[in-house]
Amino acid sequence: MTYQESLAALADPTRRQIFEALADAPRPVGELAQSMPVSRPAVSQHLKVLSGAGLVMCRVEGARRIYAVRPEGIAQLRMWLDRHWANVMDRFAEEINRKDGLDD
Repeated sequence: MTYQESLAALADPTRRQIFEALADAPRPVGELAQSMPVSRPAVSQHLKVLSGAGLVMCRVEGARRIYAVRPEGIAQLRMWLDRHWANVMDRFAEEINRKDGLDD
């Protein structure tokens, strides 16, 4: 999965809400659906998208499917953000140095 797929999956507010709930603790679909503004089948569809993007995983416990955040999916997004953060901070430091006359 790519960071683009992860960002696209998280672009939807309901999927972000589901993802944030799962970041707090793994949960079954029924429990997630109770706190969401959409139906249980819609939550399942959102979970399918999040899973396809590599952001969540599912384990089976008896008749229940328990969803949780997939650490590898988060790591991939974090690497992308960290790379950009480092570039932004480098440019910021260059600008400060330039304005202070330290970049001679």
